[in-house]
Amino acid sequence: MQLTAQEKSMLDGTEGKARQKAMELLVRYGEALGAERFVDTDNVAGVPGSTNAFLANYFTEKGFEPGYDVIYSLFDLDSDEVVEVPKTQVYSCHLQGGMDPVEWQTMGMSAEAHERFMKAESAIADHGIQLLKTCTPYLAGNVPVKGEHCAWMESSAVVFCNSVIGGRTNTEGRESTSAAMLTGKIPDWGFHRDEWRFGTHRIEVEVPVESVMDWGMLGYFVGDAVQENIPVLTGEMSQPNLIRHKHFGAAAASSGGVEMYHIVGVTPEAPTLEAAFGARTARETFHYDALARRQVYDAINSRGSTPDVDFVMLGCPHYSIEQIWEVVKLLDGRKVSENCRLWIFTSRAMKTVSDRNGYTKAIRDAGGIVLTDTCSSISQSIPKGTKVAALDSAKQAHYLPAFMNIEAWFGSTADCINAACTGRWSGEAP
Repeated sequence: MQLTAQEKSMLDGTEGKARQKAMELLVRYGEALGAERFVDTDNVAGVPGSTNAFLANYFTEKGFEPGYDVIYSLFDLDSDEVVEVPKTQVYSCHLQGGMDPVEWQTMGMSAEAHERFMKAESAIADHGIQLLKTCTPYLAGNVPVKGEHCAWMESSAVVFCNSVIGGRTNTEGRESTSAAMLTGKIPDWGFHRDEWRFGTHRIEVEVPVESVMDWGMLGYFVGDAVQENIPVLTGEMSQPNLIRHKHFGAAAASSGGVEMYHIVGVTPEAPTLEAAFGARTARETFHYDALARRQVYDAINSRGSTPDVDFVMLGCPHYSIEQIWEVVKLLDGRKVSENCRLWIFTSRAMKTVSDRNGYTKAIRDAGGIVLTDTCSSISQSIPKGTKVAALDSAKQAHYLPAFMNIEAWFGSTADCINAACTGRWSGEAP
C-alpha cells in the first residue's frame, strides 16, 4: 500500500503503540483487499471494547483481566500484546449492544452480565465514543452527507448510508472499525470508489409497493435475486419515506448481501436509469409481479404453522418515533393478551422522546414494553417459553426463527398488534 507521511508515522509507532497496532491491522486488511491507499474517515460506527461472557471467559482463561484495554488490544486490534488504548481519534459511535441497561432482568440477563455490560459501557464513553447503542445511527444523530467516507458496521445501516444518504462505506467489521477509530483511516476500496457504486442488475416492479410491509417483501425479493450485487429498481413503487427505506434495505441485506441499491428518480445517485448504471448494462433483469410477491410472503412465513402467538417483537431495525406512535394508536383501548408478550426495540434517543410523549407509558399500560440497545436476535433473548413469534420485519423473520428455534409469522404492524392482543395470528398475504 502507498502510505502518506502521517500513515507511515502511525505505522512506525510515533503516535503510540495503540495507533501502531491499528495501522498494522489496517495495512494487512488493505493488502488483503487489494487496496492501494487509504481514505480519511471522520465517521465510524462499530462496537469497540465490548465484551460478553464468551470473551470474558476466553481472556480470563488466558490469564488476562478482561478490561477495555485487553479486549480492544487483543480482540479488536488483533494485537500480540496489550497496549494502552487512547481516546478515539475521530467521531465514533457505538452501535447496538447485548441488553437493555435498565430492563435487563426482563430480558433474562444475569446480574454478572449486566455488571460487565455497564463497566464496558463506562470505559467506552470515557474514550470519547458516543453511546448511541442502535442499529439505526442515522435516527439517533449520526447522519453523514453525500460523498462522506464512513467506516460503518451493521448491514442495514450500511445499505441505508450508501443508498439513501449517498455516504460511502463498505460493510466493515469490528476490527476495522476499531482500528479506524484510532487512526481515521480505512482502505480505499469497494464503495468508497465511484466505479463500484453503479448498478449491476435491474428490478422491474410490476405491482404496487406502498406499505412498510410491501417494501420489506420487495427488499427480501431483491436481496435473494441479486445477492451481493447492486440492484436498480424501476416501476410501480410509491415514493418511499425513511421507514420504508429502512425496512427495504434491511431485508435486502438479509436475504442477500446488498450494500447499495438505486431507485430511479428517488435515491441520490440514480436521477436516471443511465446514471444508475453508468457505463454498465444490466447483467440480468428480474420482474417483481403478483406471483413473485406471493412467493416471497410464503417464503418469509415458511417458519410459521401454529396460529397461537406468545411473543410479538417489533423494532428491527430499531423503531423510529413515528413507528412507536403508530403502535400507540393501534393499541388504543386494547390490552396485550395474558398469553402473549409484546417487546418493542428502539434506540435510547428514540425512547427518550417516547418517554416524554407518554408513549412508553401507554405501551406499558397496555401490557407491552419498550426496550433499547438491542433486539431479540442480537441478544438471543426472548420471553421464557416462547414457541411462536409475530414480527413486522422481514429481516427479523429471516434470522430469529433460526437463532432461537421458534416459529415465526411475518406481517404488518397492525397484524402483529392484533396478534399481541388476541394471542392468535390472523395476518393474510397481500
